[in-house]
Amino acid sequence: MKFLCLDIPLPGSSPEQYQPHLLEEVRHGWQLYKSGFVRDIYFRQNRTGVAIIAESESIADARQALAEFPLARFGLIDWEIIPLGPFLGWESLFASSES
Repeated sequence: MKFLCLDIPLPGSSPEQYQPHLLEEVRHGWQLYKSGFVRDIYFRQNRTGVAIIAESESIADARQALAEFPLARFGLIDWEIIPLGPFLGWESLFASSES
């Protein structure tokens, strides 16, 4: 199953508090990329943070993997996890039109 995962800064957290954990954060992301969980990762352009396209068996498994990021473990971020599915709107291209 594919997921869009958006980090959520928790109240009271700041980019300055992230700093001591960032190297470990990136290393953890690399391990998840090599394992196949992280398919794509992007910096957000509207604020500090990331958007991850992830692949997992379930939302519970995705939540567990994301909880292991150091910023999450230290209570600085949480995650919004959005399940994704195939876009079926293409079918309208092939629908027969009735006059």
